[in-house]
Formats: sequence, structure tokens, C-alpha cells
Amino acid sequence: MKVFKIGGGCLKGKETIAHILDLVAQRCRGSVIVVSALSGVTDFLIDSMSAALEDEGNIPAIIDHIKGMHMLVARHLISEPEALKKFSLNLNTSLGRLERLYYGLSFTKESTPRMRDAISSFGERLCVKLLTSAIQFRGLKAIYLMPHKIGLLTDGKYGDASANMRKTRQNLQRHVKRLLNGDAILFIPGFFGVSEGGDITTFGRGGSDYSAAVVAVALQADMLEVWKDVSGFMSADPKVVSEAQHIPVLSYEEAAELSYFGAKILHPRTVEPLRRKKLDIAIKNTLDPDAEGSLITARSPRPKTGVRSVAYDTDIGILKVHASGVGARPGVLARVSNQLTESGINIKSVVTSQTCISILLERKDLENGYNALKSLKPRPYQRIEKLENVALVSIVGDGLVHRKGIAARCFTAVASCKINVEMISFGPSRAALYFIVKNRDLNNAVNSIHSTFFSKDLSG
Repeated sequence: MKVFKIGGGCLKGKETIAHILDLVAQRCRGSVIVVSALSGVTDFLIDSMSAALEDEGNIPAIIDHIKGMHMLVARHLISEPEALKKFSLNLNTSLGRLERLYYGLSFTKESTPRMRDAISSFGERLCVKLLTSAIQFRGLKAIYLMPHKIGLLTDGKYGDASANMRKTRQNLQRHVKRLLNGDAILFIPGFFGVSEGGDITTFGRGGSDYSAAVVAVALQADMLEVWKDVSGFMSADPKVVSEAQHIPVLSYEEAAELSYFGAKILHPRTVEPLRRKKLDIAIKNTLDPDAEGSLITARSPRPKTGVRSVAYDTDIGILKVHASGVGARPGVLARVSNQLTESGINIKSVVTSQTCISILLERKDLENGYNALKSLKPRPYQRIEKLENVALVSIVGDGLVHRKGIAARCFTAVASCKINVEMISFGPSRAALYFIVKNRDLNNAVNSIHSTFFSKDLSG
């Protein structure tokens, strides 16, 4: 038995979704499918919270817009009036619950993490109802089950939950396994689970990949197959490097590092539950489903050059905390880190020296992080510096840290383009080296590194 994951990038446009359903009918009978929201829906749900807070009069239009997005697709997929009416009534039931949440938001005038998770989970909830109805209209057996109904339990952390694998495995074996007889298709919405106290908790943006991994492990599937709108991992972003090559096989570690450092093919946490069970992940392109794709597995051939891929991320900013002896003074790093964490800011990475702590953040958190550290009393630093318009470049390869000369070749390639490196980290991961450059230097840096390490033959 396989678990399939259909990403939101594939659920865009009624014709594309119809094509996805053709694939489901051909390839997924007797399997579980974990789905994302229709493209754009989750962003709209979250953005609409501000409109609901501002004026409850905005809420009917919000609900009408969401209904319109799903009915537009439904009319294309379900041509029989009675079947379409049945779906519409089911959709209205869910929209009624969503509407009450928005009115509750307007009444309390407070946007809490609990409310944000509950509202943002509706993208997947509505999508799973739509796809199930559309498959049933084609004459196939299909049902959907909600995570909070089957006991997909989490640790209760809003916005960044982790699954309780032991209890989730027990619950899914009891509630789901018995339904997987014959050729019926079972849909489960991704992105969220439920806490022990019964609250909806999400796994973070892109967390449907992680949901699918949890379901695959809990049901003891043979494999997790992830459907995307790309053909798998590449040796670089083909939009930046025209000679980028397809990667047929890579390790869990390499996939996790590439996902973290900017290759937006998988959620970085997807490999966590799968690694322990040595369960393979196959990445497939819905536009070319018979193509090779990428296989993520426990053992992969070591790349001849030591480098599997060059990745980058422009959605970053850096805070530099300057002080004499800051790297040696006890408690400074802890105070700085705690202040950012208590302000709801995620720290991506930290590099320290004797005079400076460099903190890597998401770009959207840079200003809030700067203000949070400014408010520290007494201040454990002399000054804070913000670095914007920077990009993170990483080279990834299993065992890379043990290969001699890798770093030297990488930085020689960068120096040959007269590019200044702002910050370097090498060693915390055995599979990655990363550094910071100015945005204006990004393309030259990535192309120079790629040409240094990659020939036409990527095997081995």
C-alpha cells in the first residue's frame, strides 16, 4: 500500500485538477491520498483574518469568495446537477463553521495562534471534500477522513506542531487500516492534526508533506509518493543555472538540507518520521508522471565531487550583535536567543565570534527581531546591525564535511567572481556548507560553484 501526497502547486486551475483526478483514478486505487489546499486558498484564509478583525461586514464577502473558488472547480469536475448540489450542501456546512470562526475573531478583536490554526486548516478540509466528491462522480469508491476524527495527534504547539507518532500510529491502525481493503481511495487533508485537548494545530506552512510522512509511517505503507509540479530535485535551480541536472537518487540528509536551504520541493521536516522506518520517498511530476523523478532513500551513491546540489534562499535577513568579547561572555547568546524566541521569532542559524553574534532570520522577522533586541535591558551589546538584501547559498552532499578540499574549491569559485562572503557555517551538518552573499552577487556565485563541481555526468 502506498501513501500519495498531492501538493497545492498541482491543485491550480480546473483543467489541471481534472488531470490530477485522471491520475488518481489510474494509479491510486486502494491507497491513501494526503492533499493540500487548492492553490492560494490558505493565503486567502490567513489574509482574511485582518479583514474580519477590521469589520465584521467583510465576512460574508470572504465566505462567498472561498465558496466561489471551490464551486468554480466543482462545476468543471461534477457535471451532474444532483451530485453538484450534494457537494454544494456539504461545502456550505463547512463554510458555516468557518464563518462562525471569523465572527468569533471579529467579536473578540484578538487574533490568537489557536484561532489562526483553526481558520487556516479549512483550505485542506474543503479541498478534500471537493476531490472526494469529484472522484465519486467518476464512479469510483472514495471517502475522506479528517485528522481530528481519526486521531492524528500532535504535541499541541500552534503553528509548528509535531505528531505524537506512538499514539497516532495506534489510532490510524484502529480507525484507518481496516478501510484499506479493495480499490477504495481514502483522502486525508494534510497540514494539521489535533492536540490531546482537541485543538486544531498545524504543522507550519508546507506542512502537508510532513502530514503525509506521518500517515505513511503510521499505516506502515510501502512508500510515500509525493506529486509535485516539478520532476524532482536538481543540482541547482534551473531558473538560475541553465545546465542544472536532475538528481535521480539522494539521501534523507541531503533532501532535508536542500529543502531547508531553499529547494522548495519538500517540507524540511518530511524526512523526520520516514528516516526512522527507512521508508522511501518518490518525487513525481504530475505533468510527466512516467518520468523518473527523484527517490529519497536511506542509502544513496556518494556524488563523485562530494556535492549533490547548490541551493539558495533569498528570504532571509541577518542581525549582527556587536560587543567586546561577546562570544566568550556567559549568558549573552542565551539572552539574545531567548528575547527573539519570546517575541515569536524563529532563528534559522547562529554564527558567533569574539566580537559578534550573527543571527540568521526569515526576512519578514528582521525588523521585529531588531526591535526585540533593542528593548533588552540592560543591553548586553554595544550595537546591533541589520543586513538586508542578502542571500544564503549552500552546497549539499552526504558526507561533504569529511571530503578534503570542498570548502576551498567552493570559495575559490566565489572569489573568482570577485564576490565578498558575509558569513560562513561549515560543520554543524555533515551534509551542508552555507554562506551569505549580497543579492546582486547571487546568480554569479551559484553559477560559478555549479560549474566548478558538476560535469554532465552526475552519477556516482
